[in-house]
Amino acid sequence: VPKAPFECSSKAFRVLVIRVVEVSYFVTKYLEQIFLLVFAGMAAITADLVKEKLTCQLEAQHVEVEDTTADRCFLSFKVLVVSPKFEGKPLLQRHRLVNNCLAEELKEIHAFEQKTLTPEQWEKEKQK
Repeated sequence: VPKAPFECSSKAFRVLVIRVVEVSYFVTKYLEQIFLLVFAGMAAITADLVKEKLTCQLEAQHVEVEDTTADRCFLSFKVLVVSPKFEGKPLLQRHRLVNNCLAEELKEIHAFEQKTLTPEQWEKEKQK
């Protein structure tokens, strides 16, 4: 009868199984914590939150927020903001106003597409 590569008593085997189960449990818990840390901020950022912040802080007359996360791998949004605060400002300054408004959220957002219009530009665009 060939010998096994190692001798293992039933007690040693039970100890080994217990250790494997313990390690598996701690690895699982560790991975859960990593997952929560990575994705916790993403779960809190919603289209409604983005819309509310833009509306309030930029005194926007019209805001559209589309959550495009399903089309991508990570949290992403597409926004249209119409605000009188954009009057007389070039595109870059408008975008900076939006970015400053959402500074904390943009730390967690992977892709962010924005269109910024003055009320006058918005009225013209609606007529097209």
